[in-house]
Amino acid sequence: MTNMNKKLLIVDDEAHIRMLIEQTLEELEDEGVEMFFAENGQDALELIKNEKPDLVFLDVMMPKLNGMEVCQKVKKELGLHEVYIILLTAKGQEVDRQNGLDMGADRYMTKPFDPDEMLDVATEILIGVK
Repeated sequence: MTNMNKKLLIVDDEAHIRMLIEQTLEELEDEGVEMFFAENGQDALELIKNEKPDLVFLDVMMPKLNGMEVCQKVKKELGLHEVYIILLTAKGQEVDRQNGLDMGADRYMTKPFDPDEMLDVATEILIGVK
């Protein structure tokens, strides 16, 4: 294993959505991307502290800590600005998007998300190609 290995964290409280995202992004594993999963904000925060993933797909509506709170803790309290966070939410209103960006999110995607767009974004961030 090299230091080049990138880490991706998928956080959603719904198992079928985690699985859908994993299937969407599984070809990244061929590029050496290691995937991690969490089903609530508390577990996500621990994983982010311990693994320092390069990219996090983070659901907003979750138990224990919601995605906004996790994002704020990662960026503002822990200062992990190199962790690229994409908030996933069913709420597509501008005010929600702005709140997410204010909390430190790097990007915002609404559900249902476009698998091709998700893969393109992840590839660009993790591998550096479009």
